[in-house]
Amino acid sequence: MSLYAIADLHLSLGEDKPMDVFEGWEGYIPRLEKNWRAVVRPEDTVVVAGDISWAMKLEASEQDFRFLNSLPGRKLLLKGNHDYWWSTRRKIETYFAEKGFNTLSLIHNSSARAGDYAVCGTRGWLYDAESAEDQKIVAREVGRLTLSLEEGKKLGGKPIVFLHYPPVYDGMECAEIMDVLVQHGISDCYYGHIHGSAAARRSPAGEYRGVKMHLISCDFLGFLPLLIR
Repeated sequence: MSLYAIADLHLSLGEDKPMDVFEGWEGYIPRLEKNWRAVVRPEDTVVVAGDISWAMKLEASEQDFRFLNSLPGRKLLLKGNHDYWWSTRRKIETYFAEKGFNTLSLIHNSSARAGDYAVCGTRGWLYDAESAEDQKIVAREVGRLTLSLEEGKKLGGKPIVFLHYPPVYDGMECAEIMDVLVQHGISDCYYGHIHGSAAARRSPAGEYRGVKMHLISCDFLGFLPLLIR
């Protein structure tokens, strides 16, 4: 069994919000499907770190999740800033069960074992969060990440963290999130949200405060899930 990761699929099969208008995204869904099927096997696991569907409501996401469910492998889904369809865990899991989307599950205040790893994570928040409201969200995300890591310890395996927002960007950091990663001895953090070559150059690569950082945005990866192990 192998573990893969990718973020920012931005599927819009049921919405009129095509990503093809952006440079480099032309015909990306067939490219994504071809690449995915070339490397991912049914017994593999793929972490999808947020911004999965443009649907505004869960009920409008069916075509996107039907497509994702049809691809090989188990998919572990995290919330992104554009996942407006996201609802309560119970409602999402009930919806997936009713639709027969049996390869999809959530990482939300939770963890999942994937081979030798405990997959942990949360959405995260802005690296330059300064307002009182931003700080409330950061505190909530810190709590969710901590719950996820605690669950990961119970499951066993090496914990690795997936976020939607980068914890560090362009010389700024979300210190509260980074402190959790350092305190828990996390060796690798995978994140999305960042698009375009110019923005990617301002993203952390390599080691930061002892944590190896990996950008896994769909376009940055060339629409090919990244093999972790």
